[in-house]
Amino acid sequence: MSTPTGFDELIHPATRLSVVALLATTEWADFAFIRDSLSLSDSALSKQLHTLEEAGYLEIHKEGGGRKRRTKVRLTDRGRTAFEGHVAALRAIVEGAGSTAVLTGVAERRQDHAEAGP
Repeated sequence: MSTPTGFDELIHPATRLSVVALLATTEWADFAFIRDSLSLSDSALSKQLHTLEEAGYLEIHKEGGGRKRRTKVRLTDRGRTAFEGHVAALRAIVEGAGSTAVLTGVAERRQDHAEAGP
């Protein structure tokens, strides 16, 4: 089976997929909200955000200073398009596997029935 169009190796790792999926549901999200929602450490989340930002999938905005500094994150149009394409590719993989499993099950039942005789 070939990899479906839209499958995105950058988004696919579970942590990045979780970050992008969370951001796809909102316009902007606070760093702390993302961190807490996904049970990540600051450093782990920062690393993933940096990787996605370098790819042009995220925009990071820092406001305020000192202890009141807030970091907000949003998906760019490119990131949203990549996420939607990746989700479609995953659906295609799952649907393809389901079709294969159904066909395999039908063939196995036919063989079992043939072996059992009349």
